[in-house]
Parts: sequence; C-alpha cells; structure tokens
Amino acid sequence: MRIAISIGDLNGIGPEVVLKTFADQTLLNQCTPIIYASQKSIAWWRKHIRLDNFNFNTIASADKLIKHQINVVEVWNEELQIDPGKELPVTGKYAVKSLEAACKDLAAGKVDALVTAPISKKNVYSPEFPYNGHTDYLAKLFGNGESLMMMVSDSLRIGLTTVHIPVQDISKNLSIEKVQRKIEMLAQSLKKDFAIESGKIAVLGLNPHAGEGGTIGQEEKTILVPAIQKTKEKKILTFGPYSSDGFFGNAQYKHFDAVLALYHDQGLIPFKTLAFDSGVNYTAGLNIVRTSPDHGTAFDIAGKNEADESSFRSAVFVAIDIARNKKNYEEITANPLKRNQMKIERAGGVA
Repeated sequence: MRIAISIGDLNGIGPEVVLKTFADQTLLNQCTPIIYASQKSIAWWRKHIRLDNFNFNTIASADKLIKHQINVVEVWNEELQIDPGKELPVTGKYAVKSLEAACKDLAAGKVDALVTAPISKKNVYSPEFPYNGHTDYLAKLFGNGESLMMMVSDSLRIGLTTVHIPVQDISKNLSIEKVQRKIEMLAQSLKKDFAIESGKIAVLGLNPHAGEGGTIGQEEKTILVPAIQKTKEKKILTFGPYSSDGFFGNAQYKHFDAVLALYHDQGLIPFKTLAFDSGVNYTAGLNIVRTSPDHGTAFDIAGKNEADESSFRSAVFVAIDIARNKKNYEEITANPLKRNQMKIERAGGVA
C-alpha cells in the first residue's frame, strides 16, 4: 500500500510522530510511505530529535517513489524557520500546502490512502482555506460535502452525528433525517471498511438517562427513536437510545460493532479514556481512505522529543487495513461468484 502522509503543523508534534513511526523499518514491509513536505524540513526534524537511522528519498512526485522505502515529495524547497511549540500562521500555510499536494495525488490514484498529521485549525483557516480542519475539506473534495467522523480502536468504534459545534447548538442540529443518515453511513462503513457484513449499532441518547421517557428532554422520543426505527426497516441492526453513562460504565459497548454518539465530547471522552494511546480518527463516508491520530498538535511538548507515536502508527495500520477492505469489497461487488464463495467460506462450508 502506498500511504500518503501530510506533515501537519511543522511546529507541532506531527513531524516528530511521523518520523518516529517510520524509523521502525519493519513498517516498511507493510507499506510505502510518501511524506508531503520538503527535504529541508524533514532533515531539520531528523536532526532535532536525533533519529540518525531515519533515511529517506527526496522525490519530485509520487510517480517516482521507491517501494518499501521512505519517500519525501518536495512540495516546497524554500528555507523555512521551524520553531517547535510556537503557533504561527506561516506553519499553517505550509500544512495546507502539504495536505493539498497529498490530496491531489490521492484523487489521481497515485496513492492508496492518506494519513494526516495534526494541524492547528486556527492557523490553517483563511479565505483560501475556509475549512474547520481536515474533515470539512476532505468531505468537500471526496464526499459531496458530507462525511462521518469515526474514532477507531481494536475494541471500539464511535461515529459522531455532530462534530465541532457549540454545545448550545447540538439539539437544533439534530433531526430524524440526519440521525438516520449517520446510522446508514456507519452501517455502510462497517460493511465496506471493516468487512463486517451486518454490524450491530448502538445509538446514544442526548439527555441524561436518555430522556427518561420524556421527563428529561424530548429528543429521544421525537428524533432518535423514529430514526432508529427507520433504519431497522432497512434491515440495519440498530439499537437504543442508550444512556451514555451506563452504556460505557457497564461496558455495553463490547456487545456492539459500532456506537453512534450525538456530539463531540459524548463520543471522544469515553473513547480517549479507553484508547488514548492507540486510538485513530477515521473519516468514513468518503470515496477515499483517510485516517489520523486521535491527538492534536500538542504545542506544549513539541520539539522536546516527548511525543508518543503510538496513535500515529495505529493510524497507518488502520489506513492499510481499510484500503485493503475497500478494495476487496469493490472486487466482491463486481464479482457475485466471489461474493457467494466468501459467504460459503465464512459459514464454514465447501463450495
């Protein structure tokens, strides 16, 4: 698999976790990484965190990559002042340059998946890049303006109905149609991206105790239950709404293939509590594969050689797995005989 890496904010921990991840040579048996940055920037970080065993090839484009080696596409070649820990507009500008170059090759089929290092939403936003982060940008390019943010680990998958909006606006951003659509996107992702044919999905409630029959809010009765029912009519195994505290406190999530949370912190707090070091952010609902670590730029520790690369490494492995699953799904869809053969094999039968 050819894995594109956008470098993120050069003053954050993104470059550090990228370099630490691929300094492990065994990972190169699984994929060919293509880092979109500059030779000078990567060399600066290599020296700064003392990764003498990190060797790379500088190439003009992904067409020139060397398989099973680290490749750096020269997106820019000018000298750039790097000041770890400083949140500066200039590094936001170069983070966008890296992302745009990687996405161009992704759209052209020159790479198989994209893993994005963290950016500062404040630094990247501009009239030229009017997006609230990676997800909005990628949704416009590859998903007709819509996507599903998922947090993924070995034991838990959480999709978010709403993402980066104020808490006071959550309720007004929910509707039967929207919740139904997110459940359907989650079910499709389980099938196409994770090879789970008929996944069980739990939907969390919005209010304390999931509304307690309407005594603590009406959204469960007026929005969530009707949305769940509509997806059941489409043969999706949807259950809920569940009270969030009990659902995670009693480890009910272990009985489901995925969970739909209604807002950012409802999904992210339990996920990061359970899987902070290995968690991955996956953007479902797009026609490409994109993952990222479940942390931000961490300017407070940038440049101190303290960043843990575990989440970024997991993001690379998840990207590889999902890209393979998508490819298999497309082949099966195009070949009914192969689909029947796989069903028989899964059932333990003989063709």
